[in-house]
Amino acid sequence: MSDSSREERHRRRMARKKAVVDSAIALATLDKGLLLVLTGNGKGKSSSAFGMVARALGHGMKVGVCQFIKGRSDTGEEAFFRRQPDVEWRVLGEGFTWETQDLERDTAVAREGWETARAMLTDPGYGLVVLDELTYPLKYGYLDIERVLMDLAARPPMQHVVVTGRGAPQGLIDAADTVTEMRDVKHAYGAGVRAQAGIDL
Repeated sequence: MSDSSREERHRRRMARKKAVVDSAIALATLDKGLLLVLTGNGKGKSSSAFGMVARALGHGMKVGVCQFIKGRSDTGEEAFFRRQPDVEWRVLGEGFTWETQDLERDTAVAREGWETARAMLTDPGYGLVVLDELTYPLKYGYLDIERVLMDLAARPPMQHVVVTGRGAPQGLIDAADTVTEMRDVKHAYGAGVRAQAGIDL
């Protein structure tokens, strides 16, 4: 096949692709606050959410971050985003449940944390709220999923919410506008490499 024929085939293929993409864009006319769920066993759920934090800040939005379960305050994302004037960052956990081993305390901490998150979800000043690792207190029954879903549904119309964590319950998935499942193909931790600053922390 000559170079000119290959070029013409490519041009026709890209023209068809552009027509399909342009048609889909033309049909998407709604604006609304989105509920996004990032779940699955693979790496990148929180990292994706924090990428959206950066994107929201670039558009001049105020952002709230609520970290459930996680009790540490030495991650790179927290060190960076806490310095941003339009970010409110709240660490609401005391560590993973296998570390605390205290059901009553974990439940109380999760419920107290939800009140903090709920305050953000009722405030139209927040353009984006990240509920990091929220799936765990839902999965373990620390929080009532129906209450959480009601609070999410009652938020301001243009407020976006991102929920992260493994094992997202079906009710949350059903309520979401966008759901992404991260799949673990290979992870350095499996080869004995500990969490690395700038990558995992």
